[in-house]
Amino acid sequence: MAYVITGYTGPGAQSAQHVDLAGIDQELYNEDQLPTTTEQRTWDWLAISALWVGMVVCIPTYMLASYLIGSGMSWDQAVLTILAANAIVLIPMVLVGHAGTKYGIPFPVLLRASFGHRGAKIPAVARGMVACGWFGIQTWVGGSAIFVILNTLTGGALAGEPLAILGISAGEFVCFLAFWGLHLYFIKNGTESIRWLETYAAPFLLAIGLALLGWAYVNAGGFSEMLSTPSAFDPGHPKEGQFWSVFWPSLTGMIGYWATLALNIPDFTRHARRQKDQLLGQMVGLPIPMALFAFIASAVTSATVVIFGEAIWDPIQLSEKMGGLSVVIALFALIVATLTTNLAANVVAPAHGFANLAPSKINLKRGGYITAGIGVAMFPWILVNHIVGLLIAFSALLGPIAGVMLADYYLLRKTKLEVAELFKLNGIYSGSNGTNWAGILALVLGILPNLPGFLAGVGITAGTSGFFATIYTYAWFVGLIVAGAAYLVLSKILNK
Repeated sequence: MAYVITGYTGPGAQSAQHVDLAGIDQELYNEDQLPTTTEQRTWDWLAISALWVGMVVCIPTYMLASYLIGSGMSWDQAVLTILAANAIVLIPMVLVGHAGTKYGIPFPVLLRASFGHRGAKIPAVARGMVACGWFGIQTWVGGSAIFVILNTLTGGALAGEPLAILGISAGEFVCFLAFWGLHLYFIKNGTESIRWLETYAAPFLLAIGLALLGWAYVNAGGFSEMLSTPSAFDPGHPKEGQFWSVFWPSLTGMIGYWATLALNIPDFTRHARRQKDQLLGQMVGLPIPMALFAFIASAVTSATVVIFGEAIWDPIQLSEKMGGLSVVIALFALIVATLTTNLAANVVAPAHGFANLAPSKINLKRGGYITAGIGVAMFPWILVNHIVGLLIAFSALLGPIAGVMLADYYLLRKTKLEVAELFKLNGIYSGSNGTNWAGILALVLGILPNLPGFLAGVGITAGTSGFFATIYTYAWFVGLIVAGAAYLVLSKILNK
């Protein structure tokens, strides 16, 4: 089969990429994995920024600041920590995203350069399973918002006893399935429908966030009341002098929040018109909205202490407290926010990952349906109460994948790939019978230093030594650096 990429040739474009894919093996591709064509590169920097705003504005992001403030930080310390973390994670986002824009290939195909076409299935599915867990949780959150709206409008008619086996009421389950079904519509209509949703939802979500901040400002009597809580690390306060011991693990945790998307960002940047679009779009769309939303969360929650006499971090509970038409408007915004986040962050990556298991049989749409099915099978209403910490910790262990990918693409190959070879069973990237053992072993070596801390963090072991606990504090950095360095060494030894 011949497949020619002409690339984007408008103002500011890089030299066009002409790639003849004649001779590629049918087992290793479907139409969704082939490099994007000129007609498919429709995303400018505004579209990519809108994508990020749609992902950033969601309930888990809103509640990130609560974790930091609960640990003793003041609102400004929490916001700056979140801003710093996202400025750091922006670096691998842009670097990995470069390959997507330059060659038009998705994450699992890019993985083949460093892991081989068989070996790439391991990191692709690992990334996908984390996303399936988050997909289920976010779908449950959105379904809960629908339930609260309908239950409020019907005077509590949907309330009921938990069903056997499920453990939730019939009303809650039906609302969950309704929101789940809405995802299937966008999965059916593909990536371009997600771009359309993100583009139109982004300004609406920003407007709602600012309106919520305005409501808090008016009802709490100004920012002086809302932002008056001091840092617990200040002189004379309970945690005096302990700021840095809290800051570093918190920074790692905040980086880990989006570190998984730093792996599969090519799934989106492959649709960018040029490198400038993916670079500027991510710079505008990620760190600033994250910091702004953290500020809104901190300010609004501080205002709830003044207005209601208690700190309310859960936006759904806050919406119920507000009462009246505000409940419907606020929860509708939450539904839109959850949908935009879920589709982009938790559907596209596993859909490509599962499609990569058998590309000739599973396309992106079928991979999306598999993702949705697994998300339901995980019983997310139970998962959200018991295993969110496991998902976050497991995400941190995926940092070594980024280390291998960056070392391969930038240091070993100098950003030069033979695209056709990525789709050949016996191509130059196939390694030993389809597995590049330098990539697999480097991945293992990158995970090992963080493993004791991970096992203790999720409760599998009682604890770990101070040495490994300290390493786990910097898990993302350690995994990325160790795996990247190991890959370069092993490549010289194993791939002569």
